[in-house]
Amino acid sequence: MGKYSIKELEHLSGIKAHTIRIWEKRYSIIQPERTATNFRLYSDDDLKRIINVALLNSHGYKISKIAAMSDAEITQKVLDLSNTNSDHSIHINQLVTAMVHLDEEKFETALSGFFLRYNFEQTMTDIVYPFLEKTGVLWQTYNISPAQEHFISNLIRQKLFVGIDGLPLNAHSENTAVLFLPENELHEIGLLFAHYLLRKSGYRTIYLGQAVPHSDLRDVFKFYQPRILVTSLTTAIPDMAIEDYLKRLALDFDCDKILVSGFQVQSLSYVCPYERVKIVKKAADLLELALV
Repeated sequence: MGKYSIKELEHLSGIKAHTIRIWEKRYSIIQPERTATNFRLYSDDDLKRIINVALLNSHGYKISKIAAMSDAEITQKVLDLSNTNSDHSIHINQLVTAMVHLDEEKFETALSGFFLRYNFEQTMTDIVYPFLEKTGVLWQTYNISPAQEHFISNLIRQKLFVGIDGLPLNAHSENTAVLFLPENELHEIGLLFAHYLLRKSGYRTIYLGQAVPHSDLRDVFKFYQPRILVTSLTTAIPDMAIEDYLKRLALDFDCDKILVSGFQVQSLSYVCPYERVKIVKKAADLLELALV
């Protein structure tokens, strides 16, 4: 069970802490626990309720009317909005609440519905990636467990595998991309989506996956001579600064481009002296960098 501060609740729901306090006091929307020092702590159920209340309020429902509803009525209203509205924030919050409660059926049903309702790329860029950013907050504040993180990651990975398997191999393409994660790196959702985008755009993709030893990467590179390398850095590289690792890639692999994404490089101020090393800030930028 998660225990959230009011600031964490603010970030996850989009409702300012001041407003949450007013809703508590005036309408008893939620009733947090209090520590010995009077510090507010919110439960998973509080998180789910405030997210749903915030959604209804942002779509025209008065807070006084929402306060008079039961949990079941609120949930049904949110469901109705999701079925008739294309506002992605509703869909993202559906995934958050399903993940918090480890509700596989709800998560799977919602995710499958988004892929049917929107195209594959739009679902990934407009719903799945913002959802993963929110879960990143939960992970950093220790409010989701490794089990919950694996739970959502595996469900998303399954969808990506299905999407990739439906694309042609492009075995005779002149453009080859090798995709890999460095040693000790296991977070592959971003890399799998890059795999999908590049294969769909006509690249021959060689997907090596998680935790690839550097020596093995050199052997594969020598055999395939790819035009680009693609990797993602979510966790820190042991015994090496990120800048040193980027330099190592540039020196060891003489290809057109080395595309690097992931949490570790998003706020990196370092400018790599090797022009072919490109930092991918957003999934939507990957194809632009790869095809130029």
